[in-house]
Order: sequence, then structure tokens, then C-alpha cells
Amino acid sequence: AVQAVESGGGSVQAGGSLKLSCVVSGFTHCSYYMKWYRQAPGKEREFVSSVEPDGSKTYTDSVKGRFTMSQDVYNLVYLQMNGLKPEDTAMYYCKVQAYGLTCNWNLWGQGTQVTVSS
Repeated sequence: AVQAVESGGGSVQAGGSLKLSCVVSGFTHCSYYMKWYRQAPGKEREFVSSVEPDGSKTYTDSVKGRFTMSQDVYNLVYLQMNGLKPEDTAMYYCKVQAYGLTCNWNLWGQGTQVTVSS
């Protein structure tokens, strides 16, 4: 089965940096791309960034200029987070989005916790 596993979370002080990773394992004939989401306590899960199939990158406004998403190989993405703020504290999730004729599915990783103290 296909699964996504995130890593790299931790606790840092405001202004610090972390680099998250998401690796997808398992066989699939589908093409897919990956996105990052986060969910803070008591809040809904929100979109953070994505690398689209055409290679373009999208970020939510609150992280632009601070976070950078990159793709190493087709099944491995990173989220470099600089200038972290307390409001970035959340569980960060990787979402795998398949696409194609018979590939309309998505799956989530288990998440990695990011905690930023002031």
C-alpha cells in the first residue's frame, strides 16, 4: 500500500528554522504530487504549500518568503521553514494527491509536530 511519512518536526524558538521531509513509499501506477498542510489546536487544517505537476509552487500568504517547498525526487519533498513564529505551531501533514484517468485519490501522512516558542 502507498503511504506517506513525514519527519523533521521539533521545538524551536521564534526566528529558528526546521526542515520537514515527506517520503512516499509503496507501488502505484498513478502519477501524484504532494502538498503540505498544518493544523493548530482548535483550528481547521489549512493549506501551506504544494508542488504542482508542472513544477510550479504555491504557498499560503502567511508563509510566503519564509517557507520553501522543494522536491528532491518524485516521491520526496521538503519544507524548509525559516523565520518561524509562534503562530506556525501546528501538526504538519503531507498530502499525496494522485491524478490521471483512474487515479482520483489522495492520502495523508501521520503528521509531524512543530512547536515554536516565543
